[in-house]
Amino acid sequence: MITRVLITGANAGLGKETAKQLASNSEIEKIYLGCRNMEKALAAKLELEQLTGRSIFEVLIIDVSNQVSVIEAVQRLDCSVDALIMNAGGTGGKNFNKINSNGVTEIFAVNLLGHSLLAQELLKAGKLLKVAIYAGSEAARGVKEMGMKRPELPTSSEEEFASVCNGSFFKKTQDATVSYGSIKYMGALWMSAMARRYPHVKFITMSPGATTGTEGFNTLPLFKQYIMKSMMQVMLWFNKVHTVEIGAKRYLQGLYNNDLESGLFYASQKGLTGPLCDQSLLFPDLNSEQYQENAYNAIQRFL
Repeated sequence: MITRVLITGANAGLGKETAKQLASNSEIEKIYLGCRNMEKALAAKLELEQLTGRSIFEVLIIDVSNQVSVIEAVQRLDCSVDALIMNAGGTGGKNFNKINSNGVTEIFAVNLLGHSLLAQELLKAGKLLKVAIYAGSEAARGVKEMGMKRPELPTSSEEEFASVCNGSFFKKTQDATVSYGSIKYMGALWMSAMARRYPHVKFITMSPGATTGTEGFNTLPLFKQYIMKSMMQVMLWFNKVHTVEIGAKRYLQGLYNNDLESGLFYASQKGLTGPLCDQSLLFPDLNSEQYQENAYNAIQRFL
């Protein structure tokens, strides 16, 4: 039974909607809203209490792009959680390819490195008991509909993955979507490696799908924001993407569907919405234990 859940990026979009849907389950006793900004977090908490009629939400200040913040958040967490939903992410801000103090790009820090540290610190402290969900993306296999190519990693070696972490693999690109897919691909491999190391916890990479109503594009330049959000709205009209409610339901499938196997990456079978499937059926390289270990070891270099 899942009774306590921690969600990162919980003050808006998919994170907040997931908290709302979880609260409709009477078995849920506590939902920790992992947020960077206290003001926005408290506003989300109040809104969720009003929408659900339940006082089960607690704010946990955490900035997954900052390792000190992650470690302090784990220390402040007052009890263990049954489930962790690693939802925070996005395009990494205007300076997405800037190297931070840990030697990785901002986009890598917010999408993967911070969550890697969070999961490992929770496990080390005995504070993560049953399920870990990582927000995957169809971008890991390329998204033709949005002009995103499938990541091309010639060797998938540890060194190559390390170059994804520090951004050198992408040279001086000014397009955050170029690195985003490779980071999400690497995240799925990392989750598979974690599943082998911690067999008592279920590790699921779950893409929420292409989802309207999120803040994922808000850190892009204004013109790029306009283009991407307009494209999403048009695609919604043609049922090529879906709403935030459906995206959040995918996370809940990761939590409750016993048919989903630990260590696997689930996303749309075709396109950006529709039925889920194990992505290794489409791309067998996801099953490579060597690639998984290489991705895991590359991440460990920066923790």
